[in-house]
Amino acid sequence: MTNRIWIVCVLIMFVADSSKAQIKDLLNKAKNSAAVLSGEESKVSAGLKEALNHGISTAVDQLSAKNGYLESSYKILIPKDAQLIIDKVKRVPGFEDVETKLIHQMNQAAEIAAKKATPIFVDAIQKMSFKDAKQILSGPDDAATIYLQTTSRKPLYDTFLPVIQSSLDEVNARTYWKSVVHAYNKIPLVKKLNPELDDHVNNKALDGLFGLIAVKEKGIRNDASQRTTELLKSVFGK
Repeated sequence: MTNRIWIVCVLIMFVADSSKAQIKDLLNKAKNSAAVLSGEESKVSAGLKEALNHGISTAVDQLSAKNGYLESSYKILIPKDAQLIIDKVKRVPGFEDVETKLIHQMNQAAEIAAKKATPIFVDAIQKMSFKDAKQILSGPDDAATIYLQTTSRKPLYDTFLPVIQSSLDEVNARTYWKSVVHAYNKIPLVKKLNPELDDHVNNKALDGLFGLIAVKEKGIRNDASQRTTELLKSVFGK
C-alpha cells in the first residue's frame, strides 16, 4: 500500500511538473506571438505614417512653390458670388484685367499659406492609433487622406485663415478687391454686393493640399515604383 501511495505521489509530481512546463511553454509562445503582433502593428502604423508624410511633403512643396497653385489643376478661380461683380466691373476703364489680376493674387496668397500646413498635418499623423491605421490600410485608395481631412481640416482652416488674410494683404488682393467692389456698387441700378475672398481662398487652398495628398496616397497603394522605401514596400506590397 505504501509503495502504491509513493508511486501515485511521484506520478502527481511528474504531471504537475509537466503541466508547469507546458504552461511555461504556452506563456512563452503567447509572449512571442504578442511580440510579433506588436511588431506587425508598429510596422503597419509606421508604413501608413510614412506614406502620409510623403504625400504631405509632395503637396506642400509643390503648391507652396512659385505659381504652385496657379499652374496646377488646383488653380483657385473667382468665387461665383464675386463673378457677377467682375463681369460688370471689367467694362469700367482701369479694371479691364480685373479677373486675371485677382486670380493671380488669390493663388499667390494660397502659396504663402501652404508653407504653414506641415506642423498641423504632422500632429494629426502622430495621433493616429493602430486601429485607425488598420482601417485605413484596408480602406479605399484615399482612406488616409479622408482620415487627415477628418482630423486636421478644421485646425488647418483656423490656422490658415489669418495667414490667408495676411497673404492676401501681402499681395494687395483685399485692398484691390475692395476697390473692385466699390467700382461695382457705383454702377447704376445694380444690387449692392460685398462678398469676401478670405473663406473662398482658404477652402480652395486646403482642397488643393488634400487633393494632392490623395493623388500621392493612391500612387503608393497601386504603383510599386512609388514605394521608395523598404517600409513602404513591406506594408503596401502585401
